[in-house]
Amino acid sequence: MSNSSDSDRKAPFWHHEHKGESRLPINVVVALVILMQLTLPKTLNISFPWFICGIEAALLLLINLLEPRRVSSHSGTPRNLSLGLAAAMSAANLYSIARLINELLNGQVRDAKSLLITGGSIWMTNVIVFALWYWEFDRGGPGARAAAKKSVPDFMFPQMSDPDLAAPHWSSSFFDYLYISFTNSSAFSATDVLPLTRWAKGLMLLQSVTSLIVVALVVARAVNILH
Repeated sequence: MSNSSDSDRKAPFWHHEHKGESRLPINVVVALVILMQLTLPKTLNISFPWFICGIEAALLLLINLLEPRRVSSHSGTPRNLSLGLAAAMSAANLYSIARLINELLNGQVRDAKSLLITGGSIWMTNVIVFALWYWEFDRGGPGARAAAKKSVPDFMFPQMSDPDLAAPHWSSSFFDYLYISFTNSSAFSATDVLPLTRWAKGLMLLQSVTSLIVVALVVARAVNILH
């Protein structure tokens, strides 16, 4: 008895081609990350913030020049640049998290207000960066989803399990992954969207750990300063 091929199976209702996503939401959140990175205190920032933020801005500009308005390509230069941009922002934020943890553990932070603002900025950057990774890899990335190249999901959205919950021609967009990232960073676990593959579970685990450390240390130190 032979196994049926993927092409012989009935495709799920949400597995369909579409014209791709608008680049506007991604441009807005990346610009927000760059702004937050530039405004971090010198003690928490890399030694050359304008250089790394300039690279991020240049990558964003190149991506928009090569693929303006909508995300629709599955491979090639725009996708590689997009992955490089996410990697650069991740590295810069991980450095800031490490510096913040070091300062908190050594009792170098004295101002509760600036600590909460700075900690919130780093936490929000973490939310956006992980949202980009989820968006970049679920079912092969935004271009692959637009071309309906992969029917096996990495994240199970409620709309996927019941057609009655989804609008006609529904497909996941960047905002859906931003929601996953935000809830995972605040609840430290999956909520209504379930990770199915190992990479998705591992990435959500890493995000929960980093968010928990940042939130716990920042709040504990702020309370200690106020008292």
